[in-house]
Amino acid sequence: MVPSVRKNQNWLPSIFNDLFDYDGFNINRLVHTHTPAINVIETESDYKVELAAPGMSKEDFKISVDDNHLVVSMEKKEEKNDGGKDAKYLRREFSYSKYEQKLLLPENVKEDKIEAKMRHGVLHIVIPKDHKEPVPTKQRVIEIK
Repeated sequence: MVPSVRKNQNWLPSIFNDLFDYDGFNINRLVHTHTPAINVIETESDYKVELAAPGMSKEDFKISVDDNHLVVSMEKKEEKNDGGKDAKYLRREFSYSKYEQKLLLPENVKEDKIEAKMRHGVLHIVIPKDHKEPVPTKQRVIEIK
């Protein structure tokens, strides 16, 4: 499987960069883009995709098959609110992360049998192989368990 398209925005900014590269109100530190680590493993019976996603939940992801591509997208919006109703904010942070990865699927897969689950901060996707003649499928959304 070959990565064909990657889009991301502000994926888990590095704690060390925030601590050591901060120089006052430098806006550049807020727009760093990071790409999550991804593993693609082939076994005799299937392909496995593992995507590092610490702090994310299965609700943050959407996985689909579209035109012989496995499309993994993530979007997380978060508002950090540490004060109460009467608090006067001196600093308030909002967070937004977006990521999309397209993997070109080999012809020998069962697109209708792809499964995904989220466990311990890692998104696991299993793509079973099919040794029969490939049959193209239409767009399909995959439920994360």
